[in-house]
Amino acid sequence: MEKKTNCTYIGGQAVIEGVMMRGKRAMATVVRDEKGELHTEARRVKPPEERGRLSRMFFFRGIFNFVSSLAMGMGALMRSSDAALSSEEGETSKFSKWLSERFKISAGDILTGFSMVLGVALALVLFLFCPNWFTDLIAKAAPVIGSRGSIWYSLIEGGFRLVIFICYVLLTFLIPSVRRTYMYHGAEHKTINCYEHGKELTKENVKSCSRLHDRCGTTFIFIVLIVSILVYSLVNWLVAGVLGLNTGIAALDFLILFLLRLLFLPIVAGISYEVLKLLAKIQSPVVLPLKAPGYLMQLLTTREPDDDMLDCAIDAFKKVLEMDDNPAVPEKLFATETKMLKLLETLKTNFAQAGIDESDAEWIVSISLGITRGNLKEERVVSKAECEKILTVYEERLTGRPLWYIYGDTDFYGYTLKVDERVLIPRPETEILVRHAVTALSEGDSLLDLCTGSGAIAIACALEAAKDKNVTVTAADISDGALEVARENARANKANVQFVKSDLFENVRGRFNVITANPPYVPSAEIETLSPDVRDFEPRLALDGGADGLDFYRRIAAKIGRYIVHGGLCILEVGEDQAQEVIRIFRETARCDFAMVVKDLAGIDRIVKIGF
Repeated sequence: MEKKTNCTYIGGQAVIEGVMMRGKRAMATVVRDEKGELHTEARRVKPPEERGRLSRMFFFRGIFNFVSSLAMGMGALMRSSDAALSSEEGETSKFSKWLSERFKISAGDILTGFSMVLGVALALVLFLFCPNWFTDLIAKAAPVIGSRGSIWYSLIEGGFRLVIFICYVLLTFLIPSVRRTYMYHGAEHKTINCYEHGKELTKENVKSCSRLHDRCGTTFIFIVLIVSILVYSLVNWLVAGVLGLNTGIAALDFLILFLLRLLFLPIVAGISYEVLKLLAKIQSPVVLPLKAPGYLMQLLTTREPDDDMLDCAIDAFKKVLEMDDNPAVPEKLFATETKMLKLLETLKTNFAQAGIDESDAEWIVSISLGITRGNLKEERVVSKAECEKILTVYEERLTGRPLWYIYGDTDFYGYTLKVDERVLIPRPETEILVRHAVTALSEGDSLLDLCTGSGAIAIACALEAAKDKNVTVTAADISDGALEVARENARANKANVQFVKSDLFENVRGRFNVITANPPYVPSAEIETLSPDVRDFEPRLALDGGADGLDFYRRIAAKIGRYIVHGGLCILEVGEDQAQEVIRIFRETARCDFAMVVKDLAGIDRIVKIGF
């Protein structure tokens, strides 16, 4: 027996056209669709140390793991079916449309619910009801077997349960899709074995590994069948032999015993789990006879996989490894037909966990579906094509890239402006500056916008003022990239703005009635404390305001007297708690006539108006 060198908690299961792997902190499912393309869904799960104390205690952990594994496994199975077998992009059946419009549910929801109910019912009938019923028939035909409390009755019942399971597995070989699932099951085992034996996860290495594994669900089921014989023998003995329960009504006695088996099923699962863990830990050949029956069963439920199946298993395993090792790795979702509100809630939850504003989820869904954010309260079914569109933006947003860089434009003062990593994304509070600037302009006035960036202030002022007055607008910026974006925005919005490459006033000529600026005002030392989407993506040149964040205000104050007319107005956006210091700088340096502060909608001093 080859010794294992890597210990791992990662386990898995085969799903529809793919493999699901689950680790301590994450689970990942990789499936191959009808076009041959791979799709990955990766979610975080609560690690053992964060679960309740009872769920980590000996014996009880088996019960909790049995239930959670059953739920997660069933969920992964249904999700894989949606991802691998759903209709072509943009293709929605008339039945699906009818369900969506009439009942706000998808055909997939109905199929999932029906499949889960049918699966549980079939398991109860095959492995609890039928063995009990068959044994009752035999006991009546051959009284020598004894009553329900006899050991022979229990052994025959357990034997029936084992035979039914083997026959069930053999019958599934008649279904081509199930045979493929067994091949994926083999791929899952081979991948885990490859890692546990210290080999690199390549297809060649994985192929060479065994498709039998100690922690297999098939082995667990076999152990459950054996343990159930012992436990249910005790139940039979207690009920029939000790308590002497006999209502005199055969059907009622049968029902009571059936319900007792259901009641004791968690105990069977708890004991079986501990047996499985113990056998998996011991690598000695001494315990091989105890493992052999499970291995034999695995020879039925696993098959040699092809290369495409190995890709699914390897990718799923690597994804779980990555997410277990790095909490910052974002989750991924399958693009499937789903309910909008359920999808929206999932996006919001994942954004919140990643430190991203939840409102971005609303923007993504509303823009992708072409509806207003106000209509997001009305349930509807999102098609696979729509879901794919939403998730493409969602996954890029999880990398930290700002939402409006992803879309490539944003709305500012009612105008659409192109934005990318060359410019800051205009903020809503800057619209307050525009409103005051437009109000201050009169017929024939001129406006200069410093540090124009995307040109947002200059373009909005030019367009708004042009509605009822004739003004000239000049915009300056030191960045060639920013000026390219600003010029493109001016052309797209048909705004008459003259652009100048200038470090503040350096290349500016003339005097102006209104001078505006939203200069860099973040203190240098605070740049690293900004949110990742600002710190890592927006241009540092447009953020860094020097040691105290006020360098640009000092430079503007030092030279503004040469560029502003008598009676002119300077309107500046400032950072939080900077307004009074900016006013002091202008009073001492620029000898202004008056200064006032305008608050933003959050009540923060945001705009400073300085008169000359």
